[in-house]
Amino acid sequence: MKIAIFGANGTIGQRILNEALNRGHQVTAIVRNPTSFNSSGKNLSVIQGDVLDPASVAKTVAGHDVVIGSVGPNSPDGNTEIVVDAARSLLNGVSKSGIKRLVFVGGAGSLEVAPGLQLVDSPNFPAAFKKIALAHRDALDVFRTTDKGINWLNISPAALIAPGERTGKFRIGKDNLIVDEKGESRISAEDYAVALIDEVENSHYKRERITVAY
Repeated sequence: MKIAIFGANGTIGQRILNEALNRGHQVTAIVRNPTSFNSSGKNLSVIQGDVLDPASVAKTVAGHDVVIGSVGPNSPDGNTEIVVDAARSLLNGVSKSGIKRLVFVGGAGSLEVAPGLQLVDSPNFPAAFKKIALAHRDALDVFRTTDKGINWLNISPAALIAPGERTGKFRIGKDNLIVDEKGESRISAEDYAVALIDEVENSHYKRERITVAY
């Protein structure tokens, strides 16, 4: 498959890029500054583009089978508006390009921990991560209310996601936070990438949000 990735230089985006390349896909990393992009490979192309400009999105993703957006600020308290703006821009740009599939890296804050209670609204949610969690919730609303005829998928990670081991073993859920036998919600960035590329290849879920955790 021909896969276009925005945000391939981030912690999660790098793992998605590597997983796609390791499976033999042709990958285009679309970045603002190609000269600062360090990854390389025979099936990897790196081009300049702006995820916040729908016209740039449409131009750079043309000819691909699926577009992946892994977009966020450099820190949880950074410019979180980029998440919502990128969601809108990707939907508009991908729609203009004629491509029908868009996969977006979401957040865990909008997952329910009890009926009617989302993680971001729970009493013990870390204040430092609230701003980015709310931005991801707003971005999910952008997807759920879009009138674009795109097969979109928003994939929320577990509450805790960090670089780690690639096991290929995890659980998939919908709108509820997945926890293990210790009550913890975790996933490695490597296994998150496995789940995401699995969906790119198989497209089991359409126009909805799913989550992945151990």
